[in-house]
Amino acid sequence: MKTTPPSRLAFQPVTGEHMAVRLCSLRKVHGRGAGAVTALHGIDHGFPAGTFTAVMGPSGSGKSTLMHCAAGLERPTAGTVVLGDRDLGDLSERQLTLLRRDRVGFVFQDFHLIPTLSVAANVGLPLRLAGRRPDPHRLNELLARVGLNDRRCHRPGQLSGGQRQRVALARALITRPAVVFADEPTGALDRASGREVLALLRGAVDDLGATVVMVTHDPQAAAWADEVLLLADGRLVDRMAAPEATTAESIAARLAALGV
Repeated sequence: MKTTPPSRLAFQPVTGEHMAVRLCSLRKVHGRGAGAVTALHGIDHGFPAGTFTAVMGPSGSGKSTLMHCAAGLERPTAGTVVLGDRDLGDLSERQLTLLRRDRVGFVFQDFHLIPTLSVAANVGLPLRLAGRRPDPHRLNELLARVGLNDRRCHRPGQLSGGQRQRVALARALITRPAVVFADEPTGALDRASGREVLALLRGAVDDLGATVVMVTHDPQAAAWADEVLLLADGRLVDRMAAPEATTAESIAARLAALGV
């Protein structure tokens, strides 16, 4: 398994290319009146299909709110989110729930696995909830990809943190989602386990054509991405693309220059 960022061609967004997610004038305000706090100030950005984007910024910069709005977990105060060809603002809560289940994958820092289910059952859970049986070939392929075919009958409590996060990644990919959102996926892992998870995220993009949007505070993790977005005070203040964005040192230097 790769544990260092692979070399990649420079990522150059092309006008008109297919966007997995588009954010248009995205604004989010928490609270009302004098106590209102604006978390996002008119964000405009597109996440091209088949790419890996890292979103960085200090605590309170709006990166988690951006991810929650882009994934349909929160509704923006103003602006639009388009997932594929669906404007999320046109959907009811039930329609949003169904769309997230079928077209969005999630990887969280704390794994969010069901402790009483086996590895295989956790991976197949999104399909079971949709009333569908997991394709055994697809299930086997994903378990092999994350290196856990021999642990398919184990429960999460019998696994290491890195192994549990690999289960979560396989679960996120089982429905062939339009986009996978990863919220600090290496935050609870040691460095070696974190590299394994990042290599798998990178491989999901390069080998499976997945689209990954990852929130992280770690320049080492962000260096695996095609593009790094830098947020501060709810605004998109800068962006970095490969090859500049493929070294942790250049990312950390840009953060420091911005006072982030």
